[in-house]
Amino acid sequence: MGSFSIWHWLIVLVIVMLVFGTKKLGNIGSDLGKAVKGFKDGVKGAEEEKPAQPAPPAAQVTDKGTIEVEAKEKNKQ
Repeated sequence: MGSFSIWHWLIVLVIVMLVFGTKKLGNIGSDLGKAVKGFKDGVKGAEEEKPAQPAPPAAQVTDKGTIEVEAKEKNKQ
């Protein structure tokens, strides 16, 4: 009862092919390949589209107890 031999895996493959059929397995493989490619392209595209955003102005410390920052007003409409 150790690891499975190649014959065990071949029998499992034949049973899977009989249950699902080769056309269905081919479609599943094709769809999976397209999904992986789309994911890779999406990740690559997101990295390229990201422009270098300027960092917000750093808070200025005038003395050890006070921090000066800019506050923006929120308009209510």
